[in-house]
Amino acid sequence: MSTALVTGASAGIGREFATQLAAKGEDLVLVARDVARLEALAVELTAAHGVAVEVLPADLADREQLERVAERLRDPSRAIDLLVNNAGFSVNSRFVDGDVAAEERMLDVLVRAVLVLSHAASTAMVSRGRGRIINVSSVAGLLASGTYAAAKSYVTTFSESLAGQLSGTGVAVTALLPGYVRTEFHERAGIDKGDRSGPFWLEASDLVRTALAAAESGKVICVPSLQYRAVVGVVRHLPRAMLRSSRVSALHRKP
Repeated sequence: MSTALVTGASAGIGREFATQLAAKGEDLVLVARDVARLEALAVELTAAHGVAVEVLPADLADREQLERVAERLRDPSRAIDLLVNNAGFSVNSRFVDGDVAAEERMLDVLVRAVLVLSHAASTAMVSRGRGRIINVSSVAGLLASGTYAAAKSYVTTFSESLAGQLSGTGVAVTALLPGYVRTEFHERAGIDKGDRSGPFWLEASDLVRTALAAAESGKVICVPSLQYRAVVGVVRHLPRAMLRSSRVSALHRKP
């Protein structure tokens, strides 16, 4: 039986990853700040699927707590077969008007944690000759639309680079590029997205199902819907000057 470690597992996309992986019979290590939610989810998944679920509370913006998660990934006696770097963070303000400390915390979660945990996981996985890493990025990373987009651009490029370096080792890396997903992410970040009934809103269950299939097949970039694949195809051919325009850069903030 294999084991997956999921960050940001207490809600949204992370919770859906945990649920679908448990349904496949995978044991789990669940990472998030909210201990009560993690423990409730662990009880639920163990009862429903008979899997072993370990709760590992951590704030990934805290370097000591992040290192505890990295140590769990390195532990040779308790191998992790799949790492899902999903923990989210958003700053609901323009850069010049905002709190730079909040921006730094966002980078700690969205960039540094992905870097540190991917290193810990890939090192351990290469030594065993097998493993998978899914890094949750965003189509926003293709736009010039603020520091969140910049962080997600890093995640995508980093994932592609790591996938190339690990070619032939038995370890695969997939960057998942969703658009809008019906979760509580925006509400928790204080972002009003209005009506969520449009065609560009994705269901977390469909998103995760597609991502897991992509990782199983060794796909490096996964854009999990026809509509967003079309958007990505167009954006990649637009001049950078156009992507820097205020109208285009604001697209991912609108419902």
